[in-house]
Amino acid sequence: MKREISFIVNSLPVKLEVESHMRLIDLIRDLLGLTGTKEGCGEGECGACTVIVDGKAVNSCLYPALELEGRTLTTIEGLLEEANKPSIIQKAFIEQGGIQCGFCSPGMIMSTKVLLDKNNDPSEEEIRTALLGNLCRCTGYVQIIDSVKAAAKELRRKS
Repeated sequence: MKREISFIVNSLPVKLEVESHMRLIDLIRDLLGLTGTKEGCGEGECGACTVIVDGKAVNSCLYPALELEGRTLTTIEGLLEEANKPSIIQKAFIEQGGIQCGFCSPGMIMSTKVLLDKNNDPSEEEIRTALLGNLCRCTGYVQIIDSVKAAAKELRRKS
């Protein structure tokens, strides 16, 4: 059974009809055509599908699409700045080598965004805690932690 929902995605209002059983990741990728969000495990374990709903990081593979009603969704595409330039966080991940194969990167970046929106000077322990739900098989996390630190430093400099 389909139901119409209204929500904001990456600053744009949206109305869609969705099946009652649809997951948020399927809405994002299949209905909205935003393919930056990745599905890794489909069980909420890897964090590749992390997006932001009302300021909180959520695993879109577990989040029911109907729960978006009246909410604000931000995907990795929503972080791009004017002229599709990478955000400070995205740029830091590129420059610090926090992106290897890139599969976990959208989730890592979205979790980083939530952290830095709340705390632009996190300790390494706070960074590690914020990224606990995100798994990477390539980098060993050193470059990812360095990326978050660099992004935090740049955000502090700009504020």
